[in-house]
Amino acid sequence: MNAIALLQEAAAWRLFALLFERPRQGWAEEVYRVISEVGDEQLREAALAWLAEAGEGDYLALLGPGGAASPREVGHRGMSDPGWILAELTGYYRAFAYQPAAEDPPDHVAVQAGFVSYLWLKEAFARECGDDEAAAVSAAARASFLQAHLAYLAAPLAQRLTAAGGTALAAIAQLFAARVPAPPAAVNGAGPDFDETCGKCGALGGTSG
Repeated sequence: MNAIALLQEAAAWRLFALLFERPRQGWAEEVYRVISEVGDEQLREAALAWLAEAGEGDYLALLGPGGAASPREVGHRGMSDPGWILAELTGYYRAFAYQPAAEDPPDHVAVQAGFVSYLWLKEAFARECGDDEAAAVSAAARASFLQAHLAYLAAPLAQRLTAAGGTALAAIAQLFAARVPAPPAAVNGAGPDFDETCGKCGALGGTSG
């Protein structure tokens, strides 16, 4: 991918992250800014539709405590150890100097989508700097993260939101799930070990929004 394509992917994932957050003061303005950077027309249209209908009450009815669907990975992992899931997520975030600004816990879909966006940005930056090794590390970490975590969350979230009614957020969740691989066939309660030594590419560092 060229730099423009990488940045558009980063923008799309950043938009997903924002759309899965609780609407708050300044949220709509931030969403509008990111929409202008996204090339995916279906996602842009779904985002505008959610902006038109979204309020804090609407969000909480869908993704809040006791809502139609859990936005957290631990809510979709059955007997898997929640402590292990949170620890591995924290390991990923620490290794790549990712500091989510969202109010949500580490396994929340908004935080995870934000991390994927961040890895797309890191790859784009590395490519522009001619650092193929760092770019490859970011790309490999992104693929590993999607398989180890979002693969267990994206499809169930889309299914439950769709079952709850034809909201714009359900359409967004379906587009989101289409970008995430299916989970491994065999699930033993723990995904592949994550080697934090690859965090050396965190030297590209920084924080995320």
